Amino acid sequence: MVAETLPELRRHTDVAVGVLLRSDGALLFTTRPPGKAYAGYWEFPGGKIEAGETVEQALRRELIEELGVTIGPAQVWKVTEHDYPHALVRLHWCKVRDWTGDFEMREGQAMSWQSWPPTVRPVLPGAFPVLEWLAQERGVPFDPEILSNQ
Repeated sequence: MVAETLPELRRHTDVAVGVLLRSDGALLFTTRPPGKAYAGYWEFPGGKIEAGETVEQALRRELIEELGVTIGPAQVWKVTEHDYPHALVRLHWCKVRDWTGDFEMREGQAMSWQSWPPTVRPVLPGAFPVLEWLAQERGVPFDPEILSNQ
């Protein structure tokens, strides 16, 4: 009798993500820090939700740790999933319009305020659905090919 192999069940990693929006509509992008998967790719800041944390609590903690800013209220706007080779993530996207403090890149990452359309490259693939929704809100087309690593 041959043993059947079952597909490996992958657990989701829940992540709180901040879409920081300035009053002029610019979006904050940061790079993935050195030593992490997809290092150097541009993304929206955030991080893992720890046990017992709400999305807002996790996002507040992560942005203090990574960027040195304290956000105001943050409510989940969209939830998406992305299957990366290293992790299956469930992304809890929050639009953030209020924060205090001076931005400090505490993990060796870079930051860039981007007007529409963003010009930083490459962008982390998990961000594509949110960028598409942001384009729709602005009434402009979205082409994910322009964001890939070229």
